[in-house]
Amino acid sequence: MFLSGRKIVADGIVGVLDPSSEQPAGVDLTLDYVEEFGEPGLLGRAERRVPRGVRLKCPSGLCRLGPGAYRVRFREEVRVPSWAVGLCFPRSSLLRMGAQLSCAVWDPGYRGRGAALLAVYNTQGIEIELGARIAQLVIARLEEAPASLYRGAYLGEGVTRAAQPRSL
Repeated sequence: MFLSGRKIVADGIVGVLDPSSEQPAGVDLTLDYVEEFGEPGLLGRAERRVPRGVRLKCPSGLCRLGPGAYRVRFREEVRVPSWAVGLCFPRSSLLRMGAQLSCAVWDPGYRGRGAALLAVYNTQGIEIELGARIAQLVIARLEEAPASLYRGAYLGEGVTRAAQPRSL
């Protein structure tokens, strides 16, 4: 069962910054900033190195992106309850302009301001404004309680210590 946007907001799962972000079947997430990758990454069996990012300057809040891969950060803080999982999809406007947003599964217990991969395939590039709605997060209720909650490296990402939400 998927939650309505109204329920997601009412339950405090997503801290919506714009009331128009509430959708019938989820909540839109907006762009906080864009980064280019500054070095190679490593994903081994026992080791992981996420490449540092170089934040792009977006004069007057408008980011001009050429073809390539970018890391984006969402503005909204998300708290996935222990009884749910989050799935993130690109807004269709991104697809129609030649860009794809890829997100991972947001496990029960995850909290933070997530990041995603933005791939620009349009050979002419795209322009995207900071604060624009770029993704839709849907929340599905789990059939049974998970064996454990998310406790990985990205727990609390993008949120300052003082502003981190209480435990779920």
